[in-house]
Amino acid sequence: MLTIHNPHSVLATIKSRPSDVVEIAVSSQKNSDDAWSAIIEIAKNNGIKITEGNRKVIKEIGPGRTSGSHAVIKEKEPVSIEELFSKVKESSSKKPLFLALDSLQDPQNVGAIFRTAAFFGVQGIVITAERSAPLTSTVYDVASGGMEAVPFTLQTNLKRALEVAKNAGLWILGSSEHAHDSFLSIALDRPWLLVLGSEETGMRRLTEEACDLLCSIPPQGKVTSLNVSVAASVLIARLSGNLA
Repeated sequence: MLTIHNPHSVLATIKSRPSDVVEIAVSSQKNSDDAWSAIIEIAKNNGIKITEGNRKVIKEIGPGRTSGSHAVIKEKEPVSIEELFSKVKESSSKKPLFLALDSLQDPQNVGAIFRTAAFFGVQGIVITAERSAPLTSTVYDVASGGMEAVPFTLQTNLKRALEVAKNAGLWILGSSEHAHDSFLSIALDRPWLLVLGSEETGMRRLTEEACDLLCSIPPQGKVTSLNVSVAASVLIARLSGNLA
């Protein structure tokens, strides 16, 4: 079970899979016109347990809970790698875009990437099952509904996952600050799977070798690197055709 506080995350969950919302706890100090009002209405229509009261009461309703409005939900189930890529060739999108996260450690970064992916219409995300940040409440809260919008798969063998992606018709693009080609030179006329490496060491060697192309974001100022979630936003915007 996860306890999430971001009302946008709660609203997305209750709309997409209401049966997985176990309980809603709402502080009496909430604003009457905020997102929690919509959440309460949908929760009532779906027979979800609602606890209302002051912050002290909510803090004491059960072990492991925190004060303030929140929801207790079940984790979203990952899909298989085959299912994730099953509709690449028949996609209505001219340029479907997928992501792979190679051992990202910070849940804030993972959540931010899911939010960006949902914003730009990324069709799926591959996450390494080991040496990666677990999909905690923090990820769901930071994603602000993105966890519900983008399907994902957890894979132990990322190299095999990339092979499945290639067989489905995707090109593999690795992001590396050491790459010679600028992200602005990457062709936009093909379906891509963008690989993002860990915050400290980047992509692993076998992952990099599985890529068709590598690209970097050339610095324009005195700071020479970007946080991985910020780099993801730049690259996703470019590959989705929203950044010239």
